Amino acid sequence: MESIKVRTYIGNDGILQVQLPPEIINQELDVVIVFQPVIQEASQSASKTPQELGYSHKFVAEVVGSWEGEPLERPEQLAFEEREEILVIS
Repeated sequence: MESIKVRTYIGNDGILQVQLPPEIINQELDVVIVFQPVIQEASQSASKTPQELGYSHKFVAEVVGSWEGEPLERPEQLAFEEREEILVIS
């Protein structure tokens, strides 16, 4: 028994395509599929492409980078609010 682990994206059609090594051709196989959704950690997602994060090519083409207009700018931040010190009475 051999196992192959792959990470893939399942589109709206729900079709999973798996390409097996050529040495398996012309054989009868028993195949077991076990799947688990990928959960991305916030620190990992910043360095991955939209496709690696599971977004479809159509979504990326239509949405990512589609802002047209003046560049977005972050407004100046307000000064830090000074607060009274909390006194602890023991």
